[in-house]
Amino acid sequence: MSDSTNDNDTNFVAQHGQWSSRWMFIMAATGSAVGLGNIWKFPYMAGKSGGGAFVIVYLICIALIGLPVLMAEISLGRRGRQSPINAMKNLIAEAKANKFWVAIGWSGMLAGFLILSYYSVIAGWALVYIFKTALGDFAGLPADQIQGQFAALVADPFQLIIWHSVFMLMVMIVLARGVERGLEVAVRYLMPALMALLVMLLYYAVTQADFQAGVDFLFVADFSQLTFGSFISAMGHAFFTLSLGMGAIMVYGAYLPKNINIISAAVPIVVADTLVAILAGLIIFPIVFANGLEPAAGPSLIFETLPIAFGQMPGGTFWGTIFFVLLVFAAWTSAISLVEPAIAWIVEKGWSRTVSVYAVGMLTWLFGLLTVFSFNDWAFEFEFAGLVKSNGFFDAIDILTSIIMLPIGGILIAIFCGWIMPRAAIKEELALSSSRVEKWWGVSVRYVAPIGVSIVMIYLILGN
Repeated sequence: MSDSTNDNDTNFVAQHGQWSSRWMFIMAATGSAVGLGNIWKFPYMAGKSGGGAFVIVYLICIALIGLPVLMAEISLGRRGRQSPINAMKNLIAEAKANKFWVAIGWSGMLAGFLILSYYSVIAGWALVYIFKTALGDFAGLPADQIQGQFAALVADPFQLIIWHSVFMLMVMIVLARGVERGLEVAVRYLMPALMALLVMLLYYAVTQADFQAGVDFLFVADFSQLTFGSFISAMGHAFFTLSLGMGAIMVYGAYLPKNINIISAAVPIVVADTLVAILAGLIIFPIVFANGLEPAAGPSLIFETLPIAFGQMPGGTFWGTIFFVLLVFAAWTSAISLVEPAIAWIVEKGWSRTVSVYAVGMLTWLFGLLTVFSFNDWAFEFEFAGLVKSNGFFDAIDILTSIIMLPIGGILIAIFCGWIMPRAAIKEELALSSSRVEKWWGVSVRYVAPIGVSIVMIYLILGN
């Protein structure tokens, strides 16, 4: 590596900081990957798509799409050694490539900003439910009254703005402290706390709920339920669950020291992300089935179905409070990664870290008001992929990011890393241990990932 490259690394670390160890990077990237989708989406998809059969397909997709693209995005970040936009400019110069490829950085930064604008509002719901559950608001109530409480919450823009503001402030306080004193400190405590809460809730599910029904729902392999849609869902979730294509992993990779092997850091992230999703299923569904409830997917499972269960079961006030604390921790660790690419870019423009954080935070907060009012005063319907969407701007932003921007970003990352980036640069960054591993990564990132993610995107746009 040249002296100029070493000088660039020194300047980058002085400006931004870096992870103190491989373990801190793993925890931070896992925190970015583990979010609300792990807790309500993966378990339900598995249970409704063949249980163990779906899990097998999902693990194959993780090996052929998720892990290779994760390694590619980390490599781009560490090689470019700046915010995603400026990192891509450096990589374009090194590869003598078309300037078009800087779109990877712009798309990722914008997607993260847009996602946090609505993610913060939903995380605010979880904050409300910590207090509602702790105060016993669900204890002994019939299902219609508990569902009515959620309907009343989302219909009240004033309440939503307050809790959206509280969560955004939580995120900005962490980010303002920088990599070592902010991001590292947060994940050092939040990730172990999240795992401890998972273990506590799992103990309850094993000892007090219908644990066997949950295990059967998730793991009994029924290959007859596997459809083309199941394969698409497995491919899509293998990509989306790792926070790929939104710049977060790229900027976290930029903070990764050069002496840390990328594959040895990437594999634990994938394992931990999958483990959290499976544990969440083993917690949620035994509770749901023990109370004779329907395991519906999405926010209704978390904010309507589970509160009914917690309101009916012994110790439900305590365990329900623990669950919503877990949900907030998962959302918090994800949220702090979403606007880090934008903050890093503004810092590179010469702004101070603190000013950059609160400027981006305020803009994100303002944009989040579109989501706040999407559930009440500004609600409107539109049709997409054959489905009627009723929450206006929220649904539109979600579709734009999750169905268009993130897949395109992931496809471009795979193509750039697999076809455009110089082979010597890839070998230097990945330092793959064997020719078999190198061939697996090359085939996956050059062919399988771009084709697979393209199919997912087209399928989602056209509808099923």
